[in-house]
Amino acid sequence: MNDERPDVLTIGQLAHRTGSPVRTLRFWSDEGAVPPVARSAGGYRLYDAESVARVELVRTLRELGLGLDDVCRVLSGRTTVAEVADAHVAALDAQIRSLKVSRAVLSTVAKRGSNVEETALMNRLARLSAAERKQIIDVFREEVFGGLDDPRLRDRMRTFSIELPDDPTPEQVDAWIELAELLRDPVFRARLRTWTPVPEQGRPAGASIWWARQIVQTVTEVRKGGVAPEGPAAAEVLSELFGDADRAAVLRSLEAGIEAGADHYRRLVARVRGQVSSPDTTKELEWLARALRAAGQT
Repeated sequence: MNDERPDVLTIGQLAHRTGSPVRTLRFWSDEGAVPPVARSAGGYRLYDAESVARVELVRTLRELGLGLDDVCRVLSGRTTVAEVADAHVAALDAQIRSLKVSRAVLSTVAKRGSNVEETALMNRLARLSAAERKQIIDVFREEVFGGLDDPRLRDRMRTFSIELPDDPTPEQVDAWIELAELLRDPVFRARLRTWTPVPEQGRPAGASIWWARQIVQTVTEVRKGGVAPEGPAAAEVLSELFGDADRAAVLRSLEAGIEAGADHYRRLVARVRGQVSSPDTTKELEWLARALRAAGQT
């Protein structure tokens, strides 16, 4: 077939030389990626040594995930490999982020044993845009903290942000799903609003319980030491922690916060931010509440 031109290859010979299926080469040829250099007298496609190199390049670009249109643009000189690679990297980054979100949602579904409706809701929450996430947080923040009398505390809470990064880890997405469900829950918002401490002489009574590590660390140590919350040693701990503060106000804030799930909320926020979240302090806070109740009865 190609006796008159020993320098050319039939499509079968090109397939043998490159290790590519004839069907694939025929498709690439039809699309213009590996065009024949000539036709035989019988109309068969003929290729040359440059075609072999071209097949190798096409295969490499295809293995890297480039579409055949982009491959043809590179081969025709309308764009460069670098330009296409840069665009493809951006597309892959977006795809990877999407896959991470999908993995996080499916992981959460498996962990919770969710039904179809719950799965659909979690998927929507996970794929919200940054603006949509901000709207959920803004509505929650205004409803819970907007009516505070202390302007300093109110302004501080209004600038408080919960940002899910552009490239979140599966753990952050999982935490965001749970946090978004919590922020949208009217019962949680009502409880947290009730807990939000009323300012007393410019300071929110008992608010530091939820944010001061020193208090939790102190209670952790005395619990490990076997100190009973109703005993005299616990009363000394309370004196060290709160001095002459209004114990009744501290207890009210503590009990409301426990009922609202404020510590769980705090740990979810830390996980969404990618911060190292402190362990569950429920037992420490309950010990503290028991100690305050006991002190109030003496």
